[in-house]
Amino acid sequence: MFRLPQLTIKNKSNTSLKGRFKNLMAQIYKTRYLQLLALPGLIYFAVFQYVPMYGVLMAFQNYKIRDGIWGSKWVWFDQFLKFFKHPYFWRLIRNTVLINVYQLIFVFPIPIIFALLLNEIRNRHYKRIVQTVSYLPHFISMPAIIGMMVMMLSPNGGMVNNIIKALGGEPIYFLTEPGWFRPLYILSDIWTSTGWSAIIYIAALSGVNQELYESATIDGAKRWQRMIHISVPAISPTIIIMLLLSIGKLLSLGAEKVLLLQTPLTYETSEVISTFVYQRGLVYSEYSFSTAVSVFNSVINIILLYIANSVTRRITETSLW
Repeated sequence: MFRLPQLTIKNKSNTSLKGRFKNLMAQIYKTRYLQLLALPGLIYFAVFQYVPMYGVLMAFQNYKIRDGIWGSKWVWFDQFLKFFKHPYFWRLIRNTVLINVYQLIFVFPIPIIFALLLNEIRNRHYKRIVQTVSYLPHFISMPAIIGMMVMMLSPNGGMVNNIIKALGGEPIYFLTEPGWFRPLYILSDIWTSTGWSAIIYIAALSGVNQELYESATIDGAKRWQRMIHISVPAISPTIIIMLLLSIGKLLSLGAEKVLLLQTPLTYETSEVISTFVYQRGLVYSEYSFSTAVSVFNSVINIILLYIANSVTRRITETSLW
């Protein structure tokens, strides 16, 4: 007597699964041309992002080029322990975390503020000019940006030091002072990323119903009140998602800009995990050790992203998954 209902339930579940599968295949067939457009991107990620992931095995080996990945000796977690005991371990963690925290505090909010202010401009022609000018620094190559910074900050004829001298001060050696590395890094980030990073917030603001602003204006709301009570809540899900992504890369920092901006005199504050991996992996050919450091970096970032996502999911209704 108990088997008949179970068989019926199974048949219903099988039928529902078949129905869902048919609906899925029908949707895929309807959007087959869009699927084909996405195919090159999928192939790119499969070939250049996922296939090379088997190289992670080097983190658990004493990798030798002549032996290859499958022939090298397995040392398991020795490379990780070597990194934890390294004399520069805490310096690398400190510098990487501090620069990323400064980016969260100073760089992350500025595109949001810029997008909110830009949204209040009613003259379309002027608005387009401001947007274009703000986007341009993003397209300047990093070596060119660092070159401009070197010229402007030079103690001999640099614009900044000329102003300091004109005001009666002494020239400052910005690029050789360890204390100036982080401020310079953050300021250059603000200049190059503000306009480009604001695009996603501008796009979110463009979807806000204009009748809300009109109704608020009729009710006597001032411009800043409309901004706080309409614009900010409208883009808050976007802000949360971007904040989560920023927290997820708290231990990630591109090596290119740091390598171009640092000097031997600023290693104390400029040496970060990515530059350490570059030096150990490419300069000293310690492939297993550099891979282990990168794996450690990725694992910590994933854990931070998971924790941040769990917290925001409990506090708000917005999350990555």
